[in-house]
Amino acid sequence: MDGIETATDSLERHKHLKEHPENKHARRMALLIGILAAALAICEMGEKSAQNDYIAKQIAVNDTWGFYQAKAIKADVAGAASAILGGLAAHSNDPALEAAAKAAAARAAKETSDPAGREGKAQLKQLALRQAEARDRQLERYHMLEIVVGALQIAIVLASVSVVTEILGFGFAALGLGGLAFLAGVAVMTLG
Repeated sequence: MDGIETATDSLERHKHLKEHPENKHARRMALLIGILAAALAICEMGEKSAQNDYIAKQIAVNDTWGFYQAKAIKADVAGAASAILGGLAAHSNDPALEAAAKAAAARAAKETSDPAGREGKAQLKQLALRQAEARDRQLERYHMLEIVVGALQIAIVLASVSVVTEILGFGFAALGLGGLAFLAGVAVMTLG
């Protein structure tokens, strides 16, 4: 390329820049929008994970309470059988009925509380309550991540508005809101 061509190219470039000046603000906001979109994707993955964990914990709680109810019915049936057999044994002095009444009473006691097997009614109730607490913590985590995702979406809108209006305040608001939301999302995902 000779000097005349270089000068011509340079003049054309300057003319183009004069007619279409570079908009550094738009480029910066485009970069911010890209970063916020990546943060949004990460937080949405965390939100979905928390939702799935909540559902799994809810299923476990339901199963445990169902098992608890079955144990309660078995304990009640065995207790009623023990009472009936005990009453019959008292009137007939039949040792077989007395032994059956004692066996039914033992079954009722084991269905009510079985510390060794951990499948008595009392143990299942405690397990279900612990599972419900874990489920509730997961639901809180999910709701916090919903708020984070919403804040990141608002930050993206603010950055877009900043590009259209060329008002820097919207860009700074987007940066501040998006940064705080992402940090909160990371904290919820790592601490939860």
